[in-house]
Amino acid sequence: MNDTTAPTDRPATGSDAGPSIRVAVIGARGRMGSEACRAVEQAPDLELVARVDREDDLAAITRTGAQVMVDFSIPGATKDNVLWAIENGVHAVVGATGWDETSLEEVRTALARAGREQLGVLIAPNFAIGAVLAMRFAEIAARYYESAEVIEMHHPDKLDAPSGTANHTAAAVARGRAAGGLGPVPDATEKDPLGARGAVVDGIHVHAVRQRGLVAHEVVQFGGAGEQFQLRHDSFDRVSFMPGVLVGVREVASHPGLTVGLDGYLELG
Repeated sequence: MNDTTAPTDRPATGSDAGPSIRVAVIGARGRMGSEACRAVEQAPDLELVARVDREDDLAAITRTGAQVMVDFSIPGATKDNVLWAIENGVHAVVGATGWDETSLEEVRTALARAGREQLGVLIAPNFAIGAVLAMRFAEIAARYYESAEVIEMHHPDKLDAPSGTANHTAAAVARGRAAGGLGPVPDATEKDPLGARGAVVDGIHVHAVRQRGLVAHEVVQFGGAGEQFQLRHDSFDRVSFMPGVLVGVREVASHPGLTVGLDGYLELG
């Protein structure tokens, strides 16, 4: 059964600045989704109007008049959820991972085909402000160091590897290296039958750790002659992602089309 929250169930809060943004959360019973519901409920300018979970009918979103859909479902469902949102004129803020360039192109095509040029879709590999800053700083630093690798560490219940954040970070490092005129990262390894050197994303080695007790952690490690430079971000609690989620909800309508990465909504230069 759908677990929906009627617009009148929540008492009015906040100032008289204007109507609140009506929000639906998909994956509402999950770890991230439940945290997102709490964050929306506590925000004076937002109104949680629908909680939707696996097997629930997405029509609950439109029945409650939601303007923005927040998706923290699973990788296998999130693309279809976004395409549904586009078809139904709902802005989408997506934290589910598993996106590749083919899936992103489907979203762009759907936006154009549906005539929804003013609709906003944000797909963010990570909503933690510190993680977004670390990715931006990594792109800046990359041009100055001969070597660079990414190590991402998550809880063992995570379904994908490398993480979306690690993929996004590796792409940023590769852009920085290209802008600095650097070639391939030096690596004399000729034999690696067990894959000890990890995955390679845009020419950057990425290593994934899955360990009980972790939440979400990343180290970007740079090396040059006689020195090492590290950028590290740690999320110890899922509440760390909520300020970024709220930025996405508040800003998505002002950024029509597809945006990949929360940095697209922040003034990072």
